[in-house]
Amino acid sequence: MTHRKKTTVYITRKLPDAVETRMRELFDAHLNIDDVPRTREQLLEAVQSCDVLVPTVTDVVDAELIEAAGPQLKLIASFSNGTDHIDVDAAARKGITVTNTPNVLTEDTADMTLALILAVPRRLAEGSRILMDPQTDWAGWSPTWMLGRRIWGKRIGIVGMGRIGTAVARRAKAFGLSIHYHNRKRANPQTENELEATYWDSLDQMLARVDIVSVNCPSTPATYHLLSARRLALMQPTSYIVNTARGGIIDESALIQCIREGKIAGAGLDVYEREPAVNPKLIKLAQEGKVVLLPHMGSATIEGRIEMGEKVIINIRTYFDGHRPPNRVLPGRD
Repeated sequence: MTHRKKTTVYITRKLPDAVETRMRELFDAHLNIDDVPRTREQLLEAVQSCDVLVPTVTDVVDAELIEAAGPQLKLIASFSNGTDHIDVDAAARKGITVTNTPNVLTEDTADMTLALILAVPRRLAEGSRILMDPQTDWAGWSPTWMLGRRIWGKRIGIVGMGRIGTAVARRAKAFGLSIHYHNRKRANPQTENELEATYWDSLDQMLARVDIVSVNCPSTPATYHLLSARRLALMQPTSYIVNTARGGIIDESALIQCIREGKIAGAGLDVYEREPAVNPKLIKLAQEGKVVLLPHMGSATIEGRIEMGEKVIINIRTYFDGHRPPNRVLPGRD
């Protein structure tokens, strides 16, 4: 009896044990047990021998890497929602299909966004740090101790009213925030009515009027530095900005300057422009209690990661069974 050769799958980072075990059962899966990011040389070697590459958002799968791939590479099954780290057009030219794992991280990312929306005005990280500092002798409650700002009754401006933006809006409304949003396309009337949302065709106009800005749009060439120095300067000096999307959407240097000069009250960031590097000036602002910084953990839940892995497996199996994968990413789509 002849055994069918298993599909060779190269996985660039460590995935949850349940996902890796299933992949080993189904495929000739090459795992990254130590979770050390793969080097460029390792990726170049991998694409010359594997049938499927499973990268994450930290892997640069550009035209050069794709062009170096052997003829056996048929599928790039990304373990991610976004695909801005992959040159999808170059893959299409080479006849390689690209898939992603959409609609898994919406609720997790929205939860983390709301956590930052609460943490920054109410000074949660700063307060926690004070209690853990052995040099701080906390004297107890005082009427003027650690005063923050109320979010109930304030206006939130959501930049990007897609799935995550809408999920953030639902949570924000439950916390008494008035919903404002800017999007390429206006939300459907049912969603607007449910959220009692105000649509702004002009991002500039919205920024000048809201108390909290939540960045939830995708990373595309059109959204790079969408929150530029000019636009950040439009915000109120008592306003806050939260970003759980992609670091490059905000001009980080301009943001630091605005906060330093008191033109913006503070920020909550889960993503950074030169990630994994974090600007030392941001860290200094965090130490001063002006910003809350998280290490890109907005989507980091056990349930979410397992669901992502399951989608990767379905995409691989569907493709090699001769069908179109359910989460195929088409070229030329921002």
